Amino acid sequence: MIRMTSRTATLGWSLPAAAAALMLTPAACRAEQFVLFDVTFTFTKMDADNSTPSQSHYYVKGKLINPKRPVDWTSPVDYRNGTVHIRTEVLEKPDSDEPVQWSLCYIPIHGQGNGYGCCGTDKYTKKGVYDKDVSMKSFWENNSIIWTDGIKQMDLVMKDKDGNKTHTRTDPEKFFPTKIRITMIQVSAGSKYDPNLVPNIPHQKPAEKPKDATETASARTR
Repeated sequence: MIRMTSRTATLGWSLPAAAAALMLTPAACRAEQFVLFDVTFTFTKMDADNSTPSQSHYYVKGKLINPKRPVDWTSPVDYRNGTVHIRTEVLEKPDSDEPVQWSLCYIPIHGQGNGYGCCGTDKYTKKGVYDKDVSMKSFWENNSIIWTDGIKQMDLVMKDKDGNKTHTRTDPEKFFPTKIRITMIQVSAGSKYDPNLVPNIPHQKPAEKPKDATETASARTR
């Protein structure tokens, strides 16, 4: 379910030409994206109450986070100054109009200041798919992460519309149980998110090529 995408190919180039191009425009030649994680899980009030070390948390670590993620997010491919595409697929939720959101927190190998940083999903009230792009330079405390040292895990925190953790609510039946799929795709600086490179999500089928007029006429005479 989780895989890295291919780097920009230099096949067909002569070695001197490829080397010269890499020296002159390294960023342009290393435009990439990769899936940081893709998790589907059911989350109940009991799960939220008993998640440790913090409540209302779902932890993406170990085998759940891409083992091939880069250590240095700044070089040779610059993901630190790129974007993250957040795909949220709400599969099941109570029939309430109470907005829900998830904070998606990068937990680094080494941090500074606050020690971690978080972006988030859009608020949602219905089942469905929600997509958004977030600048890696704009989310909360993104400078508290030492990006050259890597990310060890992601903490997903379920919250209400005001940012309160859902386990603290007096009306948990409006939030639990829920089933959700969250996918985070890291896109390098200067690149644009391409959903066709993400495995196991619906992709648009290519438009059917119109039949050649002469071919159609020939078919009629057979």
